Amino acid sequence: MTREVMEYDVVIVGGGPSGLATAIKLKQLNSEINVCVLEKGAEIGSHILSGNVFETRALDELIPNWKELNSPIKTKVTKEKFLFLGKTKSISWPTWLLPKVQQNHKNYIISLANLCRWLAEKAETLGVEIFPGFPASDILYHEDGSVRGVITQDMGLDKNGEKKDSYEPGMELHAKVTVFAEGCRGHLGKNLIKKFDLSKGKNPQQYGIGFKEIWKVDEKNHEEGLVMHTAGWPLDNNTYGGSFVYHAENKEVYLGYVIGLDYQNPHLSPFDEFQRFKTHPAISKMLNGGKRISYGARALIEGGIQSLPKMYMPGALLIGCDAGTLNMPKIKGSHTAMKSGLIAAETIVEHLKDKKDLSIYEQKFNKSWAYEELHAARNVKPSFSWGLILGIIFTGIDQILFRGKLPFTLKHKHADHETLKPANKMPVIEYPKPDNILTFDKTSSVYLTGTNHEDNQPVHLQLKDKELPIKYTLEKYDEPAQRYCPAGVYEVQNENGSPKFVINAQNCIHCKTCDIKEPSQNITWVTPEGSGGPRYGNM
Repeated sequence: MTREVMEYDVVIVGGGPSGLATAIKLKQLNSEINVCVLEKGAEIGSHILSGNVFETRALDELIPNWKELNSPIKTKVTKEKFLFLGKTKSISWPTWLLPKVQQNHKNYIISLANLCRWLAEKAETLGVEIFPGFPASDILYHEDGSVRGVITQDMGLDKNGEKKDSYEPGMELHAKVTVFAEGCRGHLGKNLIKKFDLSKGKNPQQYGIGFKEIWKVDEKNHEEGLVMHTAGWPLDNNTYGGSFVYHAENKEVYLGYVIGLDYQNPHLSPFDEFQRFKTHPAISKMLNGGKRISYGARALIEGGIQSLPKMYMPGALLIGCDAGTLNMPKIKGSHTAMKSGLIAAETIVEHLKDKKDLSIYEQKFNKSWAYEELHAARNVKPSFSWGLILGIIFTGIDQILFRGKLPFTLKHKHADHETLKPANKMPVIEYPKPDNILTFDKTSSVYLTGTNHEDNQPVHLQLKDKELPIKYTLEKYDEPAQRYCPAGVYEVQNENGSPKFVINAQNCIHCKTCDIKEPSQNITWVTPEGSGGPRYGNM
């Protein structure tokens, strides 16, 4: 097939904080470098979802005068709370006893989507070309095996892969260096890690699923600048997770829940645990009289330094959450993702100018404050495999007494898809029906995401074995895709007295949870047609 070819010095896949930081820094260092950013969302920010309490450290390095440039960073953290929740009661933990890594008094409550839109404006002002609605669907290689660039998604194929009248082939984008900044569980990053064996000698990667709702609340229930986190109910002691409640500007509350995808009970529904969390008296009193205006969900990467793959390969770099730079105990990844982008830009400039090998990226990263942060945080997530109480106690010892400098590193022993136990050996969880006041169903929630996919296109959730869900997964695990998906994509329906596995791909909000948690790794997420998926506003 003949495709249009576009040549660039640098192609960046992903218009999130790490990709945009890379693009801006490249232009700051050398305005002559030709830079392109591909973004699969309909616009920059439409696929961005994060808590988000933002630490400005990397932004201070990238754009030191950001406060003077009408940035969307306005709401400073003024108060912090940490609660341990029982079923109806709560205990407040003194914030001065929290590890320094969890203190936020110098940070800001922001919309990461809006920050990315602002960063994109700065990048375009510098001459960066940004193409939203153009997902990179595959990787191009030179004859020697090095990365040559990417191909954008073909448009106008029907469900059977046949060309419609509207068919347009994707473009080839060639680059001297390709930067993969797709975010957590990027599908091209996943392929690169496998092809170049980038995770050799590393622990299995760890993930969580994060939910977020934005509520407009009554003024009497709003405390702008308040940051609150909780642990405990509704999860049991053996399931890692917790909540965030951030009081932003305009009487809005950013409310969310994160559950580790290493959970064991296949009957557990992360979405319903989040909905149930909102009924706790300590939470419901804030939402009383308010209205939910946004919903979204996204997998996040939590493995830390033990699971961080090699971040360079011939012709390309892997940065941000595509690699796994999130600081789990800090509950932040935007600042470290951006820092990885700044280092990527410095590396690329030296590579293009002096022909230095891209391996200098890892040398630079390992000398940075981002690496120092991740190294100090390395033992927190694996300690929670011992249970909530022991994990909290150990974290206190590790982070407060030793400041992350214990002379050993705990290991992650299992990938998340390996942790489910057979359904007949785990308790069934009965979830209450939604009341449509505090709690809601998946259908009405997905509606708020603005998700849309062209109906007649190839299904972007691919099964390696189409018979496996019914023949094996349903019997052994009661087909957990029905519950771990936060958007109702997967169903088991009764058809003429027999179960049938149904994929409602049009509902997909691109969280990637199925790609991570499916116990046989039978589901692969690939890019749908351009601009498909959620259209988040200020998430």
